[in-house]
Amino acid sequence: MSKNARLSLIIVAVVAVVVAGFLLFGRSDTTALETSGDGKVTVVEYLDLECPSCRAAFPGVERLKTEYGSRVTFDLRHFPIPSHRNAELAAVAVEAAGAQGKRDEMFRVLYDAQPEWGGQQTSQRAAFVGFASELGLDQAQFEKALDDASLRERVLAQRTEGGKAGVQGTPTFFVNGVKFAGAPTYDALKAAIEKALS
Repeated sequence: MSKNARLSLIIVAVVAVVVAGFLLFGRSDTTALETSGDGKVTVVEYLDLECPSCRAAFPGVERLKTEYGSRVTFDLRHFPIPSHRNAELAAVAVEAAGAQGKRDEMFRVLYDAQPEWGGQQTSQRAAFVGFASELGLDQAQFEKALDDASLRERVLAQRTEGGKAGVQGTPTFFVNGVKFAGAPTYDALKAAIEKALS
């Protein structure tokens, strides 16, 4: 093999490695996320119920839901951060309440009571069961659901999906599949939604 042919092969190999590295590791803040594709604007939020920033964003998201109604689909997905001792169980509690038709109500209760249960290093299961009782849920069914491996797997699958989409912290929003940059204030999210609707 001639010196030029060897040099050409080396250059091709280096370029291939660089391109492969870029494709594998070159994610940016404009990471796209698959959405339902129903033609509406879709806002996906990855959240951690023990996260104070998620709690702060929640009223604005609820206001936007009310204002936009069926024109915008809001999809809340779990991204429990491992350092938050009770975030994963809180996410499972939301899904357990959802099995009885009270998913949104459990979100509200958990955020309202977050100052009491959040940041604790002991299990807050009893508190979550108490919240279920306040919501009028069937206690035995709720507690059984808290131990349901499939609900936990659903929560962890959403966290894995979020990680693949570039989520590194909470809350992280995507508007029509594009990662939202900046502070997720009501006004900033509304502006992103309006842009997507136009």
